[in-house]
Amino acid sequence: MGVQRPASRDRDEFEKRLRDLARRRYHDRHPFNIRMHQGELTPDELRTWVANRYHYQRNIPVKDALILAKLPGPAERRSWVRRIQDHDGAADGEGGIERWLLLGEAVGLSRAELDSGERVLPGVRFAVEGYVTFCRLRSPLEAVASSLTELCAPDIMVTRLDTFPRYYPWIDDSGLAYFRSRVPQGTRDGQEALAWVLDWARTPEDQDRALDALSFKCDVLWSLLDSVQHAAAPGAGR
Repeated sequence: MGVQRPASRDRDEFEKRLRDLARRRYHDRHPFNIRMHQGELTPDELRTWVANRYHYQRNIPVKDALILAKLPGPAERRSWVRRIQDHDGAADGEGGIERWLLLGEAVGLSRAELDSGERVLPGVRFAVEGYVTFCRLRSPLEAVASSLTELCAPDIMVTRLDTFPRYYPWIDDSGLAYFRSRVPQGTRDGQEALAWVLDWARTPEDQDRALDALSFKCDVLWSLLDSVQHAAAPGAGR
């Protein structure tokens, strides 16, 4: 006899808790992102954000490779490996990291400057390393659940596609390619990860672990913006 899944009502309630947590804690509510979407950032503040977010972006395929190694079967691994290729590309000049470099160039940063990491803040390094380490050490359920911020990612990308041309017209349209690509990718990836987490979290303890993992990921994204916001504050570092 197979392992019994949670009753439908319990599964539905668990999904509601996951979605509510993501919606309440996602970094679209962070003051820095609110200022960004209201057109209040200076060019240098945007450059600081792009450079520091790049450090996060280039670690996404690293954390996804760590999750890939934990997955239980060929079907899951075949599906998850697509995420690595989405960011690294199938060849040079392709993928999400390349598109983020185009955004960097569009805001006035060179690729060499981005790749050097010279503008990456200590708090951002700490947050990103914490996330990578979490995916290395935790269970497949927790590692996949931590990715469920993707449930909210398409909406924030749509917001940026609407607000950047309006408020930051000095940024060339080619620099917005990353935002465009992540709308369908984030929708697909969020739904896939959600289905797995709902299937795997069969006990209240498992569900709590999944919720804690998602909460931790929200903290990572929030902490990244805390560091960027502090660096952008008048007199910071003086």
